[in-house]
Amino acid sequence: MSITFNADEIFEMAEEIERNGAKFYRTAAKYAVDKKIKQLLLDLATMEDGHLSTFQDMRKQLSPREKEQFVFDPDNQAAMYLKVVADGHGAEGKKSLTEHLTGREKIEDILASAIDAEKNSVVFYVGLNDCVPARAGKDKVQAIIREELGHIAALNIQLADLK
Repeated sequence: MSITFNADEIFEMAEEIERNGAKFYRTAAKYAVDKKIKQLLLDLATMEDGHLSTFQDMRKQLSPREKEQFVFDPDNQAAMYLKVVADGHGAEGKKSLTEHLTGREKIEDILASAIDAEKNSVVFYVGLNDCVPARAGKDKVQAIIREELGHIAALNIQLADLK
C-alpha cells in the first residue's frame, strides 16, 4: 500500500512536530531544578519556535497546485518516513511525551527522551528533505536538520555531565 502526502500535508506535520517540541521543552523546563539545564530546555523551545515559523513560511509559499499535487516518491521511502511520524510512532515533542511529564522524572530520563525525540525528528526531516525541491526551500530544511543534530549534541553533552 502506497501512502502519499501533498506538500501542504507534509508541512502541516512538520509544524505540529515543532509546536509539540516547543511545548515539551517548556514543560520539562518547569521541572528542571538546575538553572543550566532549565536554560538549555528553554533555549531549545525557542529554537523549535523558529523551526515552526520557517515551516509556516514555507507552507504559505506553496502554490495551489503544490497543495494538491502529491510528492513524487517512486521508491516510497520518503512516504514511509512520513507515515511513521503521521501514525504517532515518535517525533520530537510527541504529545504523549509532554502529557506524561509529572515533575517526578529524573532529569536524565527527560534528557534521554528528548534525545530520542530529536533523532526521530531528524528521520522525519530527512524524508521531508527528499520531498522538497530546491526552489521551495530545500536549503531551509537542511538547515533545520543541522540544528536538530546540534540539539542532539547539546542534550548528549548535558546528559554526560550528569553522569
